[in-house]
Amino acid sequence: MLSQPQRLSPPAHSQLPQLSRARLFTLTPLALCLAQAASAQQANTPAADPATAAPQLQEVRIKASTEKDMGFAPVEAQTASKAPMRRLETPQSVSVVTREQMESRQITNVQQALQTVAGVSPVNFGRRGFDDLNIRGFRSTESILVDGLVQSPGMWAKLQPYGYERFEVLKGTASVLYGQVQPGGIVNAVSKRPKKEALSEVGVEVGSFGQRTLQADINRPLSESGKTALRINAQVSNADDPTQFVYRKDRWFAPSLSIDLGAQTDLVLFATYSQSEWMRQQGITPYGTLLPNRNGTLSRTLFTGDPSFGVYDVESTTVGYALEHRLSDAMTFRQNVRYETEKGTGNFVSNQALQANQRLQNRQASRQYMDYDLLAADTSLLSRFEALGVKHQLVTGLDVRSGTSLLASRTCRIGALDLFAPVYGMQATCPEALTSDAPSKLTVAGLYAQDQIKFGQGWTALVGLRRDWSTNDTDNRVAQTQTRQKDSATTLSAGLVYEFKPGWAAYGSYGESFLPQSGLTFAGSNFVPETGKQWEAGVKYESPNGQITGALAVFDLVRENVTTADPVNTGFSVQTGEQRARGLEVELGADLKNGWKLTSAYTYTQTKVTRDNNAAIVGLPLNLTPRHTLTAWATYKLPQYQRVTLGLGGRYVSEQIGSYPFTLPSYFVADASISYVGENYRITAGVKNVFDKAYYDGAINANVVSPSLPRNFSLGVTYFF
Repeated sequence: MLSQPQRLSPPAHSQLPQLSRARLFTLTPLALCLAQAASAQQANTPAADPATAAPQLQEVRIKASTEKDMGFAPVEAQTASKAPMRRLETPQSVSVVTREQMESRQITNVQQALQTVAGVSPVNFGRRGFDDLNIRGFRSTESILVDGLVQSPGMWAKLQPYGYERFEVLKGTASVLYGQVQPGGIVNAVSKRPKKEALSEVGVEVGSFGQRTLQADINRPLSESGKTALRINAQVSNADDPTQFVYRKDRWFAPSLSIDLGAQTDLVLFATYSQSEWMRQQGITPYGTLLPNRNGTLSRTLFTGDPSFGVYDVESTTVGYALEHRLSDAMTFRQNVRYETEKGTGNFVSNQALQANQRLQNRQASRQYMDYDLLAADTSLLSRFEALGVKHQLVTGLDVRSGTSLLASRTCRIGALDLFAPVYGMQATCPEALTSDAPSKLTVAGLYAQDQIKFGQGWTALVGLRRDWSTNDTDNRVAQTQTRQKDSATTLSAGLVYEFKPGWAAYGSYGESFLPQSGLTFAGSNFVPETGKQWEAGVKYESPNGQITGALAVFDLVRENVTTADPVNTGFSVQTGEQRARGLEVELGADLKNGWKLTSAYTYTQTKVTRDNNAAIVGLPLNLTPRHTLTAWATYKLPQYQRVTLGLGGRYVSEQIGSYPFTLPSYFVADASISYVGENYRITAGVKNVFDKAYYDGAINANVVSPSLPRNFSLGVTYFF
């Protein structure tokens, strides 16, 4: 019998102080005044002829893509410039995963969605419940944006892909437009928003390991013009896991409402609510899996935690609006505002070093209490003008954020687990006092400008500049110390594209990133921000009919001021680390008229620790960065049976070598699907890991490797009405 979970009360002071939001709220009246002005202008303006009004409305919706969420070869993205821009004219590598691609592959999380993107490493930290990503060799988990706004970096984030039209991946440094982000790149999730046309779909999906999902997407225009519309997305999902005791439950709801404020104005109000509960899959020791164990081989589905200790239980909400108002034919005011909160508890048991007998697994138990909120606003002006024969698309803006965060924890003692005769239900001993308790308040402001300049025959330049200020106040209640850390930085980016023949372009670019680091040195001084510098060059292709897109990029990315262990003062850190990533990326997308659609990518990445206090790892590759990855996914609509589409693809990942005492071997995995489209329904059946390959696609540390999912099936039915 399993013992009941130990219940300890959260810290009595877990209620955070109220935010001082005056700086952000000063922006809101401006937005409301503009909306009111637009409404009044519309009321006093004679009715326009419908024939001339339609194109005008299309111009106003500058965030709408002409191709939207369809196809395998999108030619446009907005993340690199905060405005729609041809990928061919973008002097940086940007990839797009459309909704059609996601549906054809039956993806259920962000990692799966990005498996076909060059430069994104297939990293896995034991299905711990978060969206873990590496881009161009560096961790990018905290650089997942939603609709161009940064999320709180401490949130236990896991997006529901069903709620998004597409994912755009901007690789390399991106601080000029997005401020404090990691150097490898960012992922921008573009949400489903109200449309002018009615749509209704309800879907059910079942699959291996107890997967059960019910989801719905309903859009209803509420006015004759269709500009006032309501869209509701919802999903309920339960799933078990090959690992014993592991499961996950998600409840997610996202309404959005567009309001007709006249031909010159677009306003969308939105909200999301999610509640998740899951048992964390923490991985397994490398001894008895990847490395020999004198006691025998371990099952890859062995659970090394303890189900009686508890689970993760997290609730989050967001509310906000997106406003666009056209001041003139050449100038558009935009403001995106989002307020988000997340509260929850997390209980998990982690593996420590294996005992010398290679049988008893030392462990540590942790209880975490999390309470975050964040108010973010991005206010910008998009201007299009021509001067001295040169065309400009200029974006200038103010990006501000303010939020409080609490992540308190208790570190508990729990007995070692006999890996070859596990007994669960061990009692954990937790202290009354918190092990860590340091609520903080972060305030960030950034002024930025980026100009897309078109000149000559086929030349496009993209030049950007940003100034950032941040203040982080921390109240360490355990050490009884209060600290204030203030950072500022100027970052820049510049790139040049030359379309040397129709559909073919060569480019080069340089960019910088900036990311403040919390903490103090032994001498008591604050850490300076971590920085990144990237050089990139490449060639891009877009066929005249837009059916084929391709890109080749080479890059050199350096990450500086990396925090490493202090060699003199144990328990402290110094900033003497430097890491480098160099590589080549190739991508191809195709939407062919003969029924074939294809997306594929090849990545060559060479990473290296170039400077560190630990001389043993200098010159070694970074962990979890394969030298080679090759992926492809294709669908084919049968000519004899136009309602049937076949899907087939796979990915190869070379071995991953770093400073761990083991190497993750290379692997190849194949996936397949078949779908049938009826008059008002679609049926899709798929299988991932067709050949049931046993492999390891990640490692948390030297004590834990992460087994991948075995072969698994899914069957989905979507009804349209």
